[in-house]
Amino acid sequence: MAKAARISNSSPARRGVATPLLIGAAALGAAFLVVRRQTAKAERNNPPRGKFIEVDGVRLHYLEFGRGPALVLLHGNGVLANDFELCGLVERAARKYRVILFDRPGYGYSERPRSTIWTPVAQANLLHKALGQIGVEAPIVLGHSWGTLVAVAMAIAQPAHVRGLVLLSGYYFPTLRLDVPLLAQPAIPIIGDLMRFTLSPLVGRLMWPSVIKKMFGPLSLPERFRRLPVWMVLRPSQLRASAAEAAMMVPAAMMLKKHYPELAVPVKIIAGEQDRVADAGHQSGRLHEQVPGSDLHLEPGTGHMIHYATPDDIIAAIDELSSQAGPPEAPPPFQPGRAQQMAQAASGA
Repeated sequence: MAKAARISNSSPARRGVATPLLIGAAALGAAFLVVRRQTAKAERNNPPRGKFIEVDGVRLHYLEFGRGPALVLLHGNGVLANDFELCGLVERAARKYRVILFDRPGYGYSERPRSTIWTPVAQANLLHKALGQIGVEAPIVLGHSWGTLVAVAMAIAQPAHVRGLVLLSGYYFPTLRLDVPLLAQPAIPIIGDLMRFTLSPLVGRLMWPSVIKKMFGPLSLPERFRRLPVWMVLRPSQLRASAAEAAMMVPAAMMLKKHYPELAVPVKIIAGEQDRVADAGHQSGRLHEQVPGSDLHLEPGTGHMIHYATPDDIIAAIDELSSQAGPPEAPPPFQPGRAQQMAQAASGA
């Protein structure tokens, strides 16, 4: 009888533990269904508009516009290649350049295999090969935000294959970033995987207005940016890419900074004086000091998304750089050695 009483007395406690667990599991299940439905809807409403190319087993999606000297545009973290269409750069640039927009690995419809750590050097090497496959030789490369790290890595590793760089709102030097632990969570194995298929996209959707306000501040949000399909950005696959790059941002800048004086191509550095994401003075101004012959333009009253605020000025910088670099010439054969050395240095090998 005593044993039966002990079992009976413990049953309410067990039920007390089980109930929150069941509620939590049900909430995660509901969140999973919402995220799956929103992801499917976003992809149905925004199918791939460009072409696909496979490089080293990685399937990349890219768009191409216009004719003329090649201009490659590399987007930042948290958006898609069509960010450059929304801001008006593509429409302007395609009047005189062959414009190529890549969805960087893990973004849009480009793959991001887990077998590779997608540092700026790894992405630069992949894009060099992709450009070679589609017949692009020695392009001007423009990068925005995280894309500037990839652009710089391309020019350092293969200077003969890059005519020049236009760097917008870049992050080039390591700083204390209190936002990294929060932004990097979806990249954590197992727990991060569970979160990005359930709660992370929903939390991201709630935070989206404040994140965008910070990116565009002090300017107001342009109406054309509202056409960015938010749920394409919040898909679990892209959240993993964004989180991994948030976690990698400081070490990537730390690895690349020692190579900045080696840049041997014309460089235009452009940033907003009131950038709330990457301090223009500490980042762009300091880069200008370390890159011989570079040009620096800091736009007053403008923030991180400078390509929306001053697209005409950016086109003028591209034109000036194109004239400075001279007509495109056929570069020597691609040499992977330098890229491999940088990749080994980045991995600590």
